[in-house]
Amino acid sequence: MSSRFPRRRRVRTAYPVLLLLAPVLAAGCSAPPPSAAPSSRGWVGPTGPATADRPATPPAPPTPTPARPSASTAPTRAGLRHVFPVRAGNVDYHPTHSAYPGTDIFADCGEPVVAVTDGTILEVSRVDRFDRRGPRGPNNGGLSVSLLGDDGVRYYGSHLSAIATGIDAGIRVRAGQQLGRVGRTGNANNVCHLHFGISPPCTARGDWWIRRGVVWPARYLDSWRRDGNREPAVEVGAWRREHGCPKAPAAGGGGG
Repeated sequence: MSSRFPRRRRVRTAYPVLLLLAPVLAAGCSAPPPSAAPSSRGWVGPTGPATADRPATPPAPPTPTPARPSASTAPTRAGLRHVFPVRAGNVDYHPTHSAYPGTDIFADCGEPVVAVTDGTILEVSRVDRFDRRGPRGPNNGGLSVSLLGDDGVRYYGSHLSAIATGIDAGIRVRAGQQLGRVGRTGNANNVCHLHFGISPPCTARGDWWIRRGVVWPARYLDSWRRDGNREPAVEVGAWRREHGCPKAPAAGGGGG
């Protein structure tokens, strides 16, 4: 028996397949890689997806191991470098000095005398005014330079044969910069050497009895000669707290 309506042929649709492929196609074109962006389901990365019991966290970057500074590069308390005041291979000095603290550094005339540390030039004497018949003290150093270091310490060198060009009061210098040359001016007794003194800065001029040296320099020179960086600031500060700035030289001994 035939039906009033013709029998229709069923057609299978492709919609389920397309629906399944749509997320994959979209992810391949526009979605960021799982390790670069979070999603509503939690961060997905090398540690795996988040769960209700364990939220995922991005891996921590490795902590770099800091390099240990060597003894020669480690910063000091004041952060300043100190160098030996005479740039020469053949030098010698004694740990003591006659009458007051100071050191005579013996080297050939003409060897470079350099700034011990960074600082500002305080005084420069370019004329040898020493006279054996005159007052003993103020002009004993002959040609000389004094430097106020950035560590607050005054460094004094005298008996020079020459002062470097451009070295004048108020000029900034760096550690190792040449200030002059070893000589035998003043009361050096015709012996080539550098008189070296360490003191606090009391006055710009007129305190030669302090400027010539108030603490013994030898242990600092020993360190600097070995490329160490021993600092005199603490000892100089303690001396000034105890003695202040004496208005006259102590009995005995002339200036250097």
